[in-house]
Amino acid sequence: MTSADLLVDAFGRIKENVHGAVAGLTTQELGVRLDEGANSIAWLIWHLTRVQDDHVAEVAGLEQVWTAQGWAKRFELPLDDAATGYGHTAADVAALNGVPAELLLGYFDAVHAQSVEYVSALVDADLPRIVDTRWDPPVTLGVRLISVIDDDIQHAGQAAFVRGVLLRRR
Repeated sequence: MTSADLLVDAFGRIKENVHGAVAGLTTQELGVRLDEGANSIAWLIWHLTRVQDDHVAEVAGLEQVWTAQGWAKRFELPLDDAATGYGHTAADVAALNGVPAELLLGYFDAVHAQSVEYVSALVDADLPRIVDTRWDPPVTLGVRLISVIDDDIQHAGQAAFVRGVLLRRR
């Protein structure tokens, strides 16, 4: 097994978790917030997808799927196209209310495809490449990809938790 195989597997697990968190929920359920300061499933899935899109596109030298494939226009959010969810207010989170599962998963699947295409071509020698010098120590490609995977898995788990609460309420 190569490093590329491990990365493809990790991104595949994110896809399974994302689809599992969203499957069978209504648009209304996707927008439910457990309290006024909580994130909805729709926001969590959108955010983890935006982070993956932003970070992987940057290290791959590609345009983000969000803009390149017209997803920003399809979502019609009152947010800047560069927004990934960091620093979002409760009103920003609420902007994702009304986003249907098909749109969330369509965007996620497009980002997943671009991410997997990129990481599947990596070799071990690629991973120590410095991709961000704003940190001390500077961030390598390997660390950046693990950071994306970690962030996405955490948010997918949060979405699964909210899903469980919603299903018990049915």
